[in-house]
Amino acid sequence: MINKKNTIPKNEKKISFFSYLKKKLIKTSNNISKKIIKLFKQKNTIDKKLFDKLQEKLIISDIGIHTTKKIIDSIKKYVTLNNLQDSSQLYKYLKIEMLNILSHVEIPLVINKNIKKPFIILIIGVNGVGKTTTIGKLAYYFYKKKKSVMLASGDTFRAGAHEQLFTWSKKSNSFFIYNSKKKESSAVIFDAIFQAKKKKIDILIADTSGRLHNNISLMEELKKIVRVIKKNNNMVVDEIMLILDATIGQNSINQLKTFHNNIGVTGITLTKIDGTAKGGIIFSLANRFNIPIRFIGCGEKITDLHLFNAKDFINAIL
Repeated sequence: MINKKNTIPKNEKKISFFSYLKKKLIKTSNNISKKIIKLFKQKNTIDKKLFDKLQEKLIISDIGIHTTKKIIDSIKKYVTLNNLQDSSQLYKYLKIEMLNILSHVEIPLVINKNIKKPFIILIIGVNGVGKTTTIGKLAYYFYKKKKSVMLASGDTFRAGAHEQLFTWSKKSNSFFIYNSKKKESSAVIFDAIFQAKKKKIDILIADTSGRLHNNISLMEELKKIVRVIKKNNNMVVDEIMLILDATIGQNSINQLKTFHNNIGVTGITLTKIDGTAKGGIIFSLANRFNIPIRFIGCGEKITDLHLFNAKDFINAIL
């Protein structure tokens, strides 16, 4: 177990979060807003043709068929109730409807002061989504909140995972634990809980092996981790956080569905959202699963992890 001091980013630029987000979401914004704004600003007659065009643009923007239908149906009711005549009046309502979808999942992760220490966050997800990087950013986020953090290297499957997590522990000023003699994630995490209790650590963030979401052995391994934690003096996993890669668009639906059905996801962090035009997937995730979206990752820097804010997100892309 190691706890080394390292240089924490200095002179972080104090820019508004909205300005930051608008810059980071430019690809998603171009994919969604330009198409929709053009459609509504033309003052087209509100008819079936208009709704068909809007439906097409929303689906192409990766918002998904189910969520698109919900949005269209709501707009149609709004048009009927208010006897609207031209499409320029609909843009504002569209933003409101899309905000309503995301507002339900804008639920920040709260570290209860009265809960037994450590507060345990289990990080899950497939390979390549940015799990380890997100753990480092998350550790730094809590470090800035004056919380002591320990990182448990429970990814015993991927070569180099421990070294990568160790590097992030130094960057985030966190404790690090890994036992090379133990090949099971559950054993490593069990030891980490013991050490975290001993040192009175506030938050334990545990990495896990990332493989395909339809890998049965991975799911069984995750279930075992949860069982082992519960046996450790009746500890519980306070947060099972699924990391999803925004660049894969609708494929993230299947990942979330499988992980949630098997282990019960309590929170989502959406990564790489700055590098894709498929950020519209967030609406589909929110609408279909109603699972809290805790954070969004918008870059490679240790500071590029932010609490999800529905209003800022909507304004940034529309």
